[in-house]
Amino acid sequence: MGGPVVLISSSIVQPGNSGQSGRTKIHLTPFDLSLLQVDCPQRGLLFPQPDQDFHLISRLKSSLSAALEIYFPFAGRLAKVENLEDNTVSFHIDCDGSGARFLHAEAKSLSNSDGLTEPLLAVQVTEMKDGVFLGYYYNHMVADGVSMWNFLHTWSMICSSGSSSGQQPLVLKRWFLEGVSYPIHIPVSEAEKPPPPSRELSSVPVTQDRVFHLTKKNISDLKAKANSQVGSSDKNISSLQAVSAHMWRSIIRHSGLTGEGETHCKVVVDLRQRVNPPLEKDCFGNMVYITPATTTVEELLGRGLGWAALQISKLVSSQTNENCKAFAEDWVSNVRNLKTGVGSRMAGDTVLVSSSPRFDVYRNDFGWGKPVAVRAGPGNSISGKLVLFPGIDEGSFDIQATLWCDVLVSLLADVEFLEHVTTMV
Repeated sequence: MGGPVVLISSSIVQPGNSGQSGRTKIHLTPFDLSLLQVDCPQRGLLFPQPDQDFHLISRLKSSLSAALEIYFPFAGRLAKVENLEDNTVSFHIDCDGSGARFLHAEAKSLSNSDGLTEPLLAVQVTEMKDGVFLGYYYNHMVADGVSMWNFLHTWSMICSSGSSSGQQPLVLKRWFLEGVSYPIHIPVSEAEKPPPPSRELSSVPVTQDRVFHLTKKNISDLKAKANSQVGSSDKNISSLQAVSAHMWRSIIRHSGLTGEGETHCKVVVDLRQRVNPPLEKDCFGNMVYITPATTTVEELLGRGLGWAALQISKLVSSQTNENCKAFAEDWVSNVRNLKTGVGSRMAGDTVLVSSSPRFDVYRNDFGWGKPVAVRAGPGNSISGKLVLFPGIDEGSFDIQATLWCDVLVSLLADVEFLEHVTTMV
């Protein structure tokens, strides 16, 4: 059961040295700007209770200041420029050192068993009866999951050790399409936020979150099953592709869609090593692309787990340097933005696989112990959204699924689905 969260303080934490030169502007690429209308990703880590003499808030704020000196784009602001000559707008990151939002809250009636605006990064530290929840959100145009979790790790090491010495300087992604003038001009109509869904649409189903835990054996069994069904194909199905296919087929089976209706599995692909020349694996910025595998409901459900996983595998493999360039060139020529996932919210025909079990989220020890759980926040709560994290046990996955309530009820009674998962609160 939930309880009241009381805000104790709200402040801005600036980088330790905000006067550094040469860090004034970061142009945004088509991959960044395609996320203009997407809500900020929200994540959070649950920790045990630190000792009283740890000085939690002061240590977190001082180490955040040091971490922002390295990850200076997070201390900047999104700048919008109106181009009156062609009735367009353009955006860039102004690395002005303004700082990140830091919120301190208490929820003393909550325990571990019970189940942010202008800044580009906001952090909220909530002290609970027997633990601490460190939540945050960030602007997706500035960074993706790779960059955000690397920042969290740097912050945690600085907080734990009390020093930022030995930390490597930030490497920006440095990927810009030749022949494109920056900043990119966007028609004013495309840059405007769409209105929120009407509250009078009572017929829109309500979504609910549930976390599903897959053990190492669950995952191994799914991978083996998918690869045995693929047979002589030269494609080797990965664990992530097998699990994603299992979730896709299981959710769509209870979606109420007809056999000829189309269904989509959108996956988030890291492009750093797919462009030519390849970028550094940990370079900072947003370098992901959301792309869908599409088929009919009849094919998805009738052709088996291996076939579905193979469609995802082929989709990921197709994201080449040429594909990246083609998307960027097309986007600039025909500027368009993701409109907050409203279509998926209404149709229920899409599964979106985000985050990754490859992110080492449990290594983030701020000095009083490693996290015991990780969760996603309510941003972009469209039915069919799956946020994947590594499980706390080695080789396991946790999948936080947002689904329409009727789909979730049916899923929890699906023997074929439950054979490979363990449900959690």
